[in-house]
Amino acid sequence: MASQLFGASVRALLVALLIAMPSMIMPGVQKDTQDLAMLFALVGGAITMFEYGSSHPGLIEFRFAPPYNRIRFMSLFLTILLVALMFRGEFGGDSITQKVFYIGYVIGVGMDFPFSPVRLFTHLLTHGGTSQNVEIVRSAAGLGYVISLLSLAVFAVLMHVKEWPLGNGPFNLWVNLPIFDPTSTSDVEDRLARDARFNIIFGFTLPFLLPSVASVSSGYYQFDAVNNNQTLIWAVAIWAFLPASLFMRGMAMGKIAQLIRRKRERLLAPRTMDYAQA
Repeated sequence: MASQLFGASVRALLVALLIAMPSMIMPGVQKDTQDLAMLFALVGGAITMFEYGSSHPGLIEFRFAPPYNRIRFMSLFLTILLVALMFRGEFGGDSITQKVFYIGYVIGVGMDFPFSPVRLFTHLLTHGGTSQNVEIVRSAAGLGYVISLLSLAVFAVLMHVKEWPLGNGPFNLWVNLPIFDPTSTSDVEDRLARDARFNIIFGFTLPFLLPSVASVSSGYYQFDAVNNNQTLIWAVAIWAFLPASLFMRGMAMGKIAQLIRRKRERLLAPRTMDYAQA
C-alpha cells in the first residue's frame, strides 16, 4: 500500500509539472496566467493521485499494462518541454534553446511538403502572419509531430518484442478497460476490433481535421493562437499528441482483440478434433 501511494504521488507531481511547465519556462508570463496554470496543475495532480492511489480502476485505461500510459505521458511531456524551450529562444535563450530551435527548424522544413499535416497546421494557424511566426510554428509543429510518430514506433516495437500486454503477466480486460461495456454487443472481440479500427482511422485523420476546426473556431471566437505563445504551445501539443494517442489506443485494442481470438481458437481446437474423430 505504501509503495502504491508513493507511486501515485510521483505520478501526481509529474502531471502537475507537465501542466505548469509552459508558464514556468516562458518568461514574462502574467501573474493571473501563472495562477491559473497552477490551479489546473493542482487539479490534474489530485485526479492522478486519486486514480493511481486507489486499488480499483477508475477512468484511466491500461493502468495495469505498462508501459502504455508511460509512453503517452513521455510523448506529451517531451512535446511541451521542447516546444516551450523553442519559444523561449525568442526572448534570447541559451545554447540549449537555440539547439532545440535548430532541430525543430530542420524537421519542420523537411516535413513541410504539399498536403502534409505540418504544412496544413502551419498554413491555417499562421494565415496572414509574419514570416517569423510561420517559421516558428512550422518548426514547433514538425518537432511535435516527429515526437508523436516516435512514440507510436516505440509502442509498436514493444508490442512485438516484449509481447505487450502479456509480457507483464496475465492481462485483465475488465481492469484495464474500466469504461468498456462488454454487454453493449453480443461479442467482445467484434466490439474491440471495431473500436480499434475507429481509433486508428480517427487518429490518422485528426492531424488534418484539428487545424481546420481551429481555423473555423477562430472566426467565431476571435482565437489568435499565433500571438500567444502559451496558447500555441498547447495547440501544438494537443494537435500532435491526441492523434497519436488515439492511434496507440487503436493498436492496443486491436492487439487485445487478437489475443481473445487466439484464446478462443485454442479452446475450440480440442473440441473440433474430438468431433472429427467421432
